[in-house]
Amino acid sequence: MPEYKYLIIGGGMTADAAVQGIRQVDPEGSIGLIGQESKPPYNRPPLSKGLWKGQRLENIWRKAAAQDATLHLGRTAVHLYPANHCVTDEQKSVYYYKKLLLATGGTPRRLSADTPGVIYFRTVEDYSQLRLLAEQRQRFAVIGGGFIGSEIAAALAMAGKQVVMVFPEQGIGARMFPSDLALFLNKFYRDKGVEVRNAEQVASVEGRDGQFVVHLKSSQSALGQTILADAVVAGLGIRPNLELAQEAGLDIANGIRVDGLLRTSRPNIYAAGDVAEFFNPALGDYLRVEHEDNANTMGEMAGRSMAGEPVFYDHLPFFYSDLFELGYEAVGRVDSRLETVADWKEPFREGVVYYLRDGRVRGALLWNVWERVEAARQLIAEAGPFRAMDLKGRLLESPQHA
Repeated sequence: MPEYKYLIIGGGMTADAAVQGIRQVDPEGSIGLIGQESKPPYNRPPLSKGLWKGQRLENIWRKAAAQDATLHLGRTAVHLYPANHCVTDEQKSVYYYKKLLLATGGTPRRLSADTPGVIYFRTVEDYSQLRLLAEQRQRFAVIGGGFIGSEIAAALAMAGKQVVMVFPEQGIGARMFPSDLALFLNKFYRDKGVEVRNAEQVASVEGRDGQFVVHLKSSQSALGQTILADAVVAGLGIRPNLELAQEAGLDIANGIRVDGLLRTSRPNIYAAGDVAEFFNPALGDYLRVEHEDNANTMGEMAGRSMAGEPVFYDHLPFFYSDLFELGYEAVGRVDSRLETVADWKEPFREGVVYYLRDGRVRGALLWNVWERVEAARQLIAEAGPFRAMDLKGRLLESPQHA
C-alpha cells in the first residue's frame, strides 16, 4: 500500500506537467502517478499533426519518470475515499496521499451503435493502428467535422489516401467558425480530394468481409445511402472523466470546479486539465478547456500549488490546428453562436475573426496569422465596447507595429 506526498490520477500531459511543477518547488517529496494507459505520458497533439508530417514518434515522450515519480501504468483508479486520503484501483491496490490531483482527462464519445474496429482517435495506440492501416489500405471514412476529424481527414489525404468525411453540421468546424468560413472549408477539402458529406449523420457502422459499411441518414432522407471503407476513424469529442469527483462529492458544474489555487471543494484535492472548470477573470466566466496549452500550464500550476506555492490561475489558454497548408491559433471563446466580425487580409486565407458578446471581444481566431496570441489576450481583457470598425487591423498588424 504505497503512500505518497503527492498522488496524481491521470497519465497525460496535465499529469506530467504537474510532476514538473511539483519538482520546481519540492525536489524531494514522493510522487505517485496512476495512468490508465500502459504508456508513460506523451504529447498528444502530434498524433493528428506532426507525426503525419515527419516528426519522429520517439520525440513525443515526456519526462515524468525522470523526475523521480513512481508510475503505476495500465491501472485505473476506481474509488476515491477523501476521508481516508486514499484511492483504490481496479486490482484493489490502495494508494494513500497527502495531496491529490485529479487529471483524469476524458473518454472519446462513441457512436450510439458501436462497432468493433472503429478507431476513436485519442491515444498513441490509436495513432499506431491508423498509421499501419494507412500503409496497407486505401479508403478511409472519417466521422466528425470538428477538431480531430478535420485534422485526421487532412493527414490521411496528404498521405495519398481516399478520404470521405461525414458530419451533421453544414460546414467543417461549424461549431467554431462563422458559416462562410466553414462552407469555404468544405470546398477547400473537396479541392484536396476529400469527399465531404456535410449535413449527414451516421446511423450505424457494419463490419463486412474485412471492410466497413457506414450507413447514413440526413434531414432530407431516411436510411439508405452507404459508404464503403477499409477503415473508420471517429472524432466525436470527449466526455470528461468525472466519476471519481462525483463519488467524492466534489463540486461539479461543466467540470470539476476549482479555485485560483486549483483546489476543489476539498482543499487537499486539486484538479487540472480537461476535467477542471476554472474562473477566468478576462472573460468573467468559468471555462473548461481540452487543449494542450491549458493542459501544460494548468498542470504545472497545479503541481506548484500542491507543493505549497501561492499561485493564481488566471491564464487564458489558446489552441491551434493545421488543415493542409492552412493553420490557425485561437484564444478565448471561439463559438460560432456569438456575433462574429471578420477582418480578412485575403478572404479565408489570412485574417482574424473576432467573437463578440455585448460589445466585448470574447474570442479571436487567428487564421494564418501568427505571434498575435498575447495581443489577442489583451484585447479580450479590454472592457470595450467595440464596433466592427474599431477592430479593423487590430490584430493583423505585425507585433512591432501593434
